[in-house]
Amino acid sequence: MRVRLRLGSAAIAAASFCLAAPAAAQGTKPAPKASATAPATATATSAAGASVYAQRFATLCAACHGANGRSDMAGTPVLAGQHSFYAITQLFLFREGRRPNETMTALAKGMKDDDLRGFSDYIGTLPVVPAPAPATPPDAARMTKGQSLAQENKCLICHGADLSGGQQVPRIAHQREDYLQLALREFKTGKRIGYTPAMSEAVNRIAPEDLDTLAYYVARFPAPAAGK
Repeated sequence: MRVRLRLGSAAIAAASFCLAAPAAAQGTKPAPKASATAPATATATSAAGASVYAQRFATLCAACHGANGRSDMAGTPVLAGQHSFYAITQLFLFREGRRPNETMTALAKGMKDDDLRGFSDYIGTLPVVPAPAPATPPDAARMTKGQSLAQENKCLICHGADLSGGQQVPRIAHQREDYLQLALREFKTGKRIGYTPAMSEAVNRIAPEDLDTLAYYVARFPAPAAGK
């Protein structure tokens, strides 16, 4: 398992580098001379591409993930506020069959590298959408226990003090509770393998009965006080 994981991580890192590299950097043709219209043309092309993937997101993704990136569908993750680098890595894993999800694998398997970039760049523009106000106040005892679990297992070190993530680390604050439960259980059982062993190692230290408490806390992560 360890050997397979290390090889997989190297392959994913190499693929992510290739996907992120500009097309011109992959060839030997000299770059054209700069012109006064080049910046405007590049901006127009970029805007056109963003519009295309915004439309494709609305057609292919919004039914499950929500038009604004906050899903109302059970077990479906919130994409609003997620980082483009994380998104492109996950799309790559789905395309290559490295993440087990029939629906996402079917969608991603026909995507070209430009599609992975286009969708992930668009996802990276989706602003954070606050979670709906809970019907009842959070259970104080569970929140305290969840906070302790997050601190003891270094969740805040990797995902940030506000759990907003960054680059290849996902935003998990206010993610859907049912999705967090599913993800934690899959890391625990080995069904889901990250591109580093960090998540599996962290979750393996947590008792199964505490996983739901951790998900409860992260889904209801308290907003920072005003002015802080």
